[in-house]
Amino acid sequence: MSDYYEIRHTVGFEETNLVGNVYYVNYLRWQGRCREMFLKERAPGVLADVREDLKLFTLRVDCEFFAEITAFDELSVRMRLGELTQTQVGFSFDYVRLDPEGETLVARGSQRIACMRGPNTATVPTRVPEELRAALAPYATDGAGPMVGQAVERGAVV
Repeated sequence: MSDYYEIRHTVGFEETNLVGNVYYVNYLRWQGRCREMFLKERAPGVLADVREDLKLFTLRVDCEFFAEITAFDELSVRMRLGELTQTQVGFSFDYVRLDPEGETLVARGSQRIACMRGPNTATVPTRVPEELRAALAPYATDGAGPMVGQAVERGAVV
């Protein structure tokens, strides 16, 4: 098992701009897609909870670009757990072009989400669901912050 969750993608013309390289907003879309597929495959109970009252608010996203990719490039989007607190999850993403000669890191991104519950007008933070914590554990980076399942009393990070 690798230390990242991966989705593969073949870039299409609709994802490129007039110059022929991938339009930047697609990298953020691929982050969301990777996160969604992770939930579908590794934490389906969390998706069921989202259909009830769990909300996964995206607080921050970013992406740094190192090389261009174009239509029909084969891409691997690799997600890791960067940080885990009581109510928030930080993800890191590597975008890797897959060539016959090898792999090229073309971009690196991150994303932070907060878990919330309640009606839209009165949402409050809630703990990261245990199923999600357990599903993310194999993908934690060395600097992933608090260990998954670590318990600390009196309001500190759990």
